[in-house]
Amino acid sequence: MKHVKLFITLSLLVMVTFVSAQKIEYQGKEYKIKKDLIFLDGVDVTPNLTVSEQTAIKDALKNKVALEKAEKEQKKAEKKQKEAEKAEKKAEKKQKKAEKAVKKREKAESNLEKGQKKLKKDTAKYEKLKVDGKLSPQDEEKWLKKLDKQKENIEKAQKKLRKM
Repeated sequence: MKHVKLFITLSLLVMVTFVSAQKIEYQGKEYKIKKDLIFLDGVDVTPNLTVSEQTAIKDALKNKVALEKAEKEQKKAEKKQKEAEKAEKKAEKKQKKAEKAVKKREKAESNLEKGQKKLKKDTAKYEKLKVDGKLSPQDEEKWLKKLDKQKENIEKAQKKLRKM
């Protein structure tokens, strides 16, 4: 839809440019050119000009039109360049966000793994102390609280990972 509107607008602009008289300044005088006729101050001066002058005026007009076209193309290229830079920045931002999310997930996984290892190690130590009879009732209570806290932390870490 956007391209269709742009095409129609450009087509109309081109038609208006070629249908209407085009102005060109040549040797300090402003000429208007319609088809093959050259006007000066609204008067047809084509027969009064030499063939070389007519050619020079028409060439000057062609050069002017070519220059205007080149300027438009340059502006269009600059606009495309800006759009490309904007898209590149957006892609970079998206990439950084994705990398950050991956790092966050890896850290959460690492924390979970560390917690599980610590729980396993502490549970084994608790069981060994219990079997050896080296735990007082207060120590056993402390150990059980410590192990429960570790289990809670592991559950929290697992929930956090599931949400990611």
